Amino acid sequence: MPIPNLLRPSRLALAGSLLAVAASAAQALTFQLSFTPGTSVQEQASFVAAANLWSAQFTDAVTVKLTVGTAALGSGILGQAGSRELAYSYTSIRGALSGDASSASDAIAMANLPLGSTFGMLINRTANNPNGSGSATAYVDNNGDLNNQTIRLTASNARALGLSFGVGGVAGGCVDCDAFIQFSTAFSWDHDRSNGIGSGAYDFIGIAAHEIGHALGFISGIDELDYYAQAVNGGPYSDSSFDNVTPLDLFRWSAASRLQGVIDWTASTTDKYFSIDGGLTVGPSFATGLVYGDGRQASHWKDNLGIGLLDPTAGQGELLAISANDLKALDVVGWNLAAVPEPRSAMLFVAGLAAMGWIVRRRRRAQP
Repeated sequence: MPIPNLLRPSRLALAGSLLAVAASAAQALTFQLSFTPGTSVQEQASFVAAANLWSAQFTDAVTVKLTVGTAALGSGILGQAGSRELAYSYTSIRGALSGDASSASDAIAMANLPLGSTFGMLINRTANNPNGSGSATAYVDNNGDLNNQTIRLTASNARALGLSFGVGGVAGGCVDCDAFIQFSTAFSWDHDRSNGIGSGAYDFIGIAAHEIGHALGFISGIDELDYYAQAVNGGPYSDSSFDNVTPLDLFRWSAASRLQGVIDWTASTTDKYFSIDGGLTVGPSFATGLVYGDGRQASHWKDNLGIGLLDPTAGQGELLAISANDLKALDVVGWNLAAVPEPRSAMLFVAGLAAMGWIVRRRRRAQP
């Protein structure tokens, strides 16, 4: 069930320039940046600065390959990003997370992930919903079929977990890259964060860092359930068609799912929260979906609550920063925090579209 072509970003031509953003011995995460034609020196420097924000936070000795640049995007879209996605068995992912565990949060998360080769979930709007095809009423899906035993994650996230995979094909305009990022040429951007962000401009470095955060693994497969539940898009489909639960989704809970002892993977307005102890502790809320949720893509924190960099919208004059919530979420999906992570304040901005194989996320201008 690939997302239709009209929802994919246009293909990009790669530039010959390539830049490795190296980290120090204590900060081993490295980014290899390839710039598309027309990307200015100033824009390249800002992409490097955004990558360095994440390199300062994680010690994983991996190189993340990004293709970045600017383009004329759709109306109201500040920027968009896409990541190569890979599918593994839940058993493989749980084993990789266990082997990679290095923090107190990791220990709690591992102690509360389901044992065995499958996991259960609350789900709705599927063709085989026992309450009626496409019903909004949630049901527990724990029959062990494809969506109960498969995890889909970004290539960057797979690198952090030490998972092996082959060379990628051409997608989203790049060859063998983990993700691509494009910024719109139609808006005013502020590239100098030292004196704040101008009242009529958007924070280029902050939004670039947000997009990189998606590439690192802050994604949710619910965006695809939310999209394909609509008849106009060919839905609904059976629950086994959605083999794209992500590592972050393993920590997505609600009051209702907590009672059932499973994660909440529904497309609905029900409050979904981040929890690493099986739903017992209610953490920050997630956005719940463009169509059947709160109007924001599920691959973000809840909007306008100051939760973190992965908030779905950004405003003019707003300085965007990595928060402790962002770091904790990426920590438990496989990234290793530096010994003394630098606390950052939170705020943020906009969105994307999930695709099988590649996931596309787009940023739109914040509403007044």
